[in-house]
Amino acid sequence: MVDAPRTFVIVGGGLAGAKAAETLRSEGFTGRVILVGDEHDHPYERPPLSKGYLTGKEERDSAYVHEPSWYTGAGIELHLGQPVTAIDRAQKAVHLSDGTTIRYDKLLLATGAEPRRLDIPGTGLADVHQLRRLVDADRLRSTLASLGRDNGHLVIAGAGWIGLEVAAAARGYGAEVTVVEPEPTPLHRVIGPELGQFFRELHADRGVRFRFGTRLTEITGQDGLVLAARTDDGDEHPAHAVLIAIGAAPNTALAEAAGLDLADRPEGGGIAVDAALRTSDPDIHAVGDVASALHPLLGFRLRVEHWANALNGGPAAARAMLGQDVSYDRIPYFYSDQYDLGMEYSGWAPPGSYDQVVLRGDAGKRQFIAFWLKERRVLAGMNVNVWDVTETVQQLVRSGAPVDPEALADPATPLDAVVPSP
Repeated sequence: MVDAPRTFVIVGGGLAGAKAAETLRSEGFTGRVILVGDEHDHPYERPPLSKGYLTGKEERDSAYVHEPSWYTGAGIELHLGQPVTAIDRAQKAVHLSDGTTIRYDKLLLATGAEPRRLDIPGTGLADVHQLRRLVDADRLRSTLASLGRDNGHLVIAGAGWIGLEVAAAARGYGAEVTVVEPEPTPLHRVIGPELGQFFRELHADRGVRFRFGTRLTEITGQDGLVLAARTDDGDEHPAHAVLIAIGAAPNTALAEAAGLDLADRPEGGGIAVDAALRTSDPDIHAVGDVASALHPLLGFRLRVEHWANALNGGPAAARAMLGQDVSYDRIPYFYSDQYDLGMEYSGWAPPGSYDQVVLRGDAGKRQFIAFWLKERRVLAGMNVNVWDVTETVQQLVRSGAPVDPEALADPATPLDAVVPSP
C-alpha cells in the first residue's frame, strides 16, 4: 500500500508564503504544497507599493515574487481570492470561504497584517486611502498622478515609513502634502527624536508641511469627494485626498479562533512562536508580520513587519516544517527610499532602549551612519546614502560587545576596524 503524499498548506499570499513554498521545493519536498491567499493577485512583495510602483518608476508586475507560470512548474497549488475561514486543529484541516476543506500535515500561517483604521467621520469618502495591498497601490497611484496634474492637496495621517514614502511619492508627482502626526517628530517611536528630526528636515526641504502633536478628527466633503481634513487643534487643512497611515495590526483572528497562543501587546501582539517559528501547536508554524518570535540573540519576543523578515523568515519556516533544526536569529533589517535618499536600518533600538546616538559622517550632507548604543554596545545602525556596510553594522549588533564611541564616530577609522574596547 502506497502512503498518501504529505500535504503542506500555506495560508497567506505574500512574500513570506511564496518564499516558503519555493524553499519546500528547493529542499526536495515532493508532497503537495497548497498556497491559499485571500487576494486575487499572485503573491507579491510590498515595498514597490510605496516605492517604485507608486512613484511610477516600475511596472505593476515588478511586485510579483514569481512569474505566475512558476507556480504551475513548481507544482504549487494555488487558491487565490479564497480566504480561509477556520482552522480545525483536531481534524488538521482548513476551511475556505467557498466551502472547500483542505487537510494538512503541516500548516504555515503567513496572514500578515491589516492597516489600522481611524474611527472618525468622513473615512468613507472617495479618495480616502489606505496602503497595504496591490489594489490599494493601483488606486493611490492614480490619485497621486491626478493631484499632481491639478495642483491638488494630499493629507497624510501618520509620519511612519509608509506615510513618509507616500509623501515623497506625492511630491514627485507635484502634489501638495500635509502630514498630521501626534508625536513630536516623524518615526518617533521607531528611531527616536534625534533621527526623527533629520527626516522632518528632509521632507520640509521638499515642501512637505507637518502638523505635529495633532490628530485627524474629521474628513469633510461634498458629493462624496474630499474637501478638507480637520485636526484636534481646531485647524482645517485643504485636502483633495487623504491617506490613513497609522500602522498595522497583525491578522490573528484565525489563530485566536483556533486556540493558538498569542503574544502580549507590549510584544507587538501577533501569534507567539518559538525560535523555529513554531506555534503552540507543533504542526502549525507562523511567519512574517503576524508572527511574534522569540529571538535567540536579542533574548525577547519580537514582531517585525518588514520585507527582510518575510524574505528570510519564509524559508526558515519551511525548513522547520521539514523537520530541520532551525533557530531564526536574523538581525531585524529594513530599508527606505525617499527622494534621492536611500537608507538601511539594522537592529532594534526603540526610544527608551538606548542611552547614546553616535553619528559617523555628515548629516547635513545626508550621508552618514547613525548608531544607537546602550552602555557602549551597538543596538542598531542606520546607513543613509552610505552603502555596502550593512554586514559590518549587523556584526557590531550581533557581537553585543562594547565599542569605543569615538572610534565609531570617526570616518577615518575603518568601520570593520572598530574593535570592542576593554
